[in-house]
Amino acid sequence: MSMTAHRLICLGPHGFYNLVCLRWTPTAEAGPPVVCVHGLSRNGRDFDALAAQLSARRLVVAPDLPGRGLSDWLPAKADYGYPLYLAAVAALIGSLGAERIDYVGTSMGGIIGMMLASQPNSPIRRLVLNDVGPLIPRAALERIGRYVGKDERFGDLAAVEAYFRRVAAPFGDLTDAQWRHMAVHGSRRVAEGSLALAYDPAIGAPFQGEQRDVDLWSVYERVCCPTLVIRGAQSDLLLPETARAMTERGPKAALLEVPGAGHAPALMAAEQISAIDAFLADGEML
Repeated sequence: MSMTAHRLICLGPHGFYNLVCLRWTPTAEAGPPVVCVHGLSRNGRDFDALAAQLSARRLVVAPDLPGRGLSDWLPAKADYGYPLYLAAVAALIGSLGAERIDYVGTSMGGIIGMMLASQPNSPIRRLVLNDVGPLIPRAALERIGRYVGKDERFGDLAAVEAYFRRVAAPFGDLTDAQWRHMAVHGSRRVAEGSLALAYDPAIGAPFQGEQRDVDLWSVYERVCCPTLVIRGAQSDLLLPETARAMTERGPKAALLEVPGAGHAPALMAAEQISAIDAFLADGEML
């Protein structure tokens, strides 16, 4: 298995842009491709550990969504939003040439997956929602708005790592190597020689100003594929009562709670990876 970066040319409301997609190619495929989509300010390298295991027998693809990682920033900042993200991920799925795919989405990536899985004739066969659901509390959105899009500057990689250890503490008990991985792939060098976060600060614009609860139950209840919900036990974005209701409504998801994590489990721990692997493997012969 090996990881390579590929460019997919996508069309947005204000022109074409490059979507960079990471691909882990197995030596022999034994199931449909797995598409992994990151959270609001993250990028496809978040799935390195998960892809290392899944790609033993699956093609795994993880995009850097527009404005993140190696993908282009958008010239019209108002275009950062779900209509463009849905179109980008749909184009990526179409480029794979597979009739069915499995989908793993963290936070915003999970919302994208939920929306795609709710559509008629969706190609999503199995869906993993990492710490996100159909009801998103205002308080969690306000917390995100306090740090996303601030255009921070850092003197060195150690300062970037310290930043992530602070703002991403709810990701769980990561090793030193995992925190450093997050810092390396979550930062970019800017003109004056300092480091900045690896995203366009404009992605944070929707989180500024007054927030309100987001209700997506009508979307979730149209999902009909087998679904696994992963919840950080201390999450403020996926509340315990919402997670429980997800096991009773719509696709009646299976639920895995991760102790010692909030929003959102990093999917780097062996037990989290194995749970996802087992869930996706259950459907391989369907």
